[in-house]
Amino acid sequence: MSGGVDSSTVAAMLRAEGHTIVGLTMQLWNQRRLAGHEGMPEQVRGRCCSIDDVYDARRVAETLDIPYYVVNHEQRFEQDVVRPFVEEYLSGRTPVPCSLCNNHLKFDQLLITAQQIGADTLATGHYARIEFNPASERWNLLRGVDRSRDQSYFLFGLTQEQLSRTIFPLGNMVKPEVREKARALGLSPVTSEKPDSQEICFVPGGDYKKFIDAYLAEQGEALPDTAGELVTPSGKVMGEHGGIHHFTVGQRKGLGVATGSPLYVLEIRGNQKQVVVGAGDELHSTTLRARRINLISVAGLEQPMRVTAKIRHRHEPASATAQQTGDDEITMTFDQPQRAITPGQAVVLYDGDNVVGGGWII
Repeated sequence: MSGGVDSSTVAAMLRAEGHTIVGLTMQLWNQRRLAGHEGMPEQVRGRCCSIDDVYDARRVAETLDIPYYVVNHEQRFEQDVVRPFVEEYLSGRTPVPCSLCNNHLKFDQLLITAQQIGADTLATGHYARIEFNPASERWNLLRGVDRSRDQSYFLFGLTQEQLSRTIFPLGNMVKPEVREKARALGLSPVTSEKPDSQEICFVPGGDYKKFIDAYLAEQGEALPDTAGELVTPSGKVMGEHGGIHHFTVGQRKGLGVATGSPLYVLEIRGNQKQVVVGAGDELHSTTLRARRINLISVAGLEQPMRVTAKIRHRHEPASATAQQTGDDEITMTFDQPQRAITPGQAVVLYDGDNVVGGGWII
């Protein structure tokens, strides 16, 4: 229970259906930790996993008359999500912390906690679907019916065991239906009309650079010197930059170089501290490699497989061929060039609505 309308509605739905349920909220990040650091807001409100959300979740549990517990996983969250987030940016990659949180906490540690209290199933407010396929004898993860809310991209790391013990009651619903359901089930307007959180829970304002600076200062660690050169693909030096963690592939603004035509970040060479810049049409590529693969609808990729693939959450799935090219590596070849394929992001493969699997772009 995150305190938002989605998970609150799931709890109310299951309670109305007669299930015995327990509400669990994960305390993942102390919102006061970096408040007031240079460039960081003094107060943090209205974001996912904030203390306000914990209060809201507790009020919903009281309304539904169900047991409710807050489970503290701050140390694990910092170890498996926050620290990798910082290290990825400092290495010149662009991470996906929500997927890391799902993989390491929400569907790992939370399932362990659920099992410890005797619960058979974990229910969440994610917009995705889970079905068992008798033919393949595998649990499938499917896109949510509400395409504008579909969260299957962030869930590609779920294992067969985790899928078998999880349900997504909102997978066949669209957001207006969920809000109407919340009202019908008697949830207060504070919950039923609560706006969605759009930011990463531990980065207020979305300013990753300021967060990294503040986090390292708090840890007593010096910011690594990642300053270097802005270069063209052929190696021509165009200028200098203040640190590779200021950039991501596809970025146009803030390059600090003036030319007669727009320049974009094409590549970040972390080991060389170089940011490669060029024209917009140079951002397109037809291939990528990914590692740390998790397959869901199939057990393996013995033969090349036709799929559609997303290279970021808001990316429209593009037709491609997936081929196993290593023990833990796949190569994707797209039918049409794709813009700004970014190391550190996830590539998620689909067969229709089914999630075939996914991995991390290298």
